[in-house]
Amino acid sequence: MESMELSFWRGKRVFITGHTGFKGSWLCRVLLRLGAELTGYALAPAEGGLFGLLPEDGGLASVEGDIRDLDRLKEAYKWAAPDVAIHMAAQPYVRESYERPAYTYGVNVMGTVNILECVRLYGAASFLNVTTDKVYRNNEWCWGYREEDPLDGCDPYSNSKSCSEMATGSYKRSFLSGTTVSTARAGNVIGGGDFAPGRIIPDCARAAMGGRAIAIRNPDSVRPYQHVLEPLFAYLLIARAQMDDPGKAGSYNVGPGEGGCASAKDLADLFCRHWGGGLNWEPVEARGPHEAGILRLDCSKIRAALGWKPKWGMEKAVEKTVEWYKALSLKEDVVSLMDRQIEEYCSSGGEADV
Repeated sequence: MESMELSFWRGKRVFITGHTGFKGSWLCRVLLRLGAELTGYALAPAEGGLFGLLPEDGGLASVEGDIRDLDRLKEAYKWAAPDVAIHMAAQPYVRESYERPAYTYGVNVMGTVNILECVRLYGAASFLNVTTDKVYRNNEWCWGYREEDPLDGCDPYSNSKSCSEMATGSYKRSFLSGTTVSTARAGNVIGGGDFAPGRIIPDCARAAMGGRAIAIRNPDSVRPYQHVLEPLFAYLLIARAQMDDPGKAGSYNVGPGEGGCASAKDLADLFCRHWGGGLNWEPVEARGPHEAGILRLDCSKIRAALGWKPKWGMEKAVEKTVEWYKALSLKEDVVSLMDRQIEEYCSSGGEADV
């Protein structure tokens, strides 16, 4: 994003659900650096998570609450009176969705309805629902899904996000004529500060810092990997663009260039090479419910409509991710490192396809 676009956020009132999570923490750091006035609404941050490493900032009002609690959410939203609302709160794990399907639907579907209800009652100029690349009916195609492809995720997590998309569309058509509304379907994100269980990069980092081999359960699975800053700046671009031109509102895939779609073993190889010290990985038996083997995104729409393009390819994304976890292992200032990575990303030019 150009400096003129970034200056747009200075003084803007932004309401973020799920701000204490991995992506939410990075988004808070980005928006605070851009001078936005933030209100975040989320569960208490996970112990040892990224949000707990961030310093307290007067530009962020952090409200602890469950997205399923409509009354508390309405109270926080009405107080915040946002110009822009970005919905990121979710139960984000496929495996947990098999273990807790009712909870997953409650958070991901009714949580979305609740924030949409707040927008309906109290308004916002721009609303963005962040979903996932897994909203599509997965046919294990070798080509990328497009925004017009059927929404019918298989597992409870993916399906709940498909339902979240449809609820957003219904509210948009039925009630939100005064608000521009979009959804963003991002690919798999990597970056420093993700400590989630069962995700490949956190597993790599834990193994590296523990001095053991990395266990990879589905080495041949293919995903559209991208550094966390890529989709976050795409979200800001979408939210701003639709305020300037309501015709830009819609659903957008957000993923890497062609070279960013890689197998889990390729990602692990890159992590091991950047970490060094003889780190390696080994395959382990994949015990658990079904997960898609191949998932790719076609991101031509956001390129054509908004001029967005990825800046960091797989090599750079993994390099920056390893840099963060190494700094953490050495007890260095990881927040300052985040700030430097944000600055470097903003100043990067050109397109990254490899």
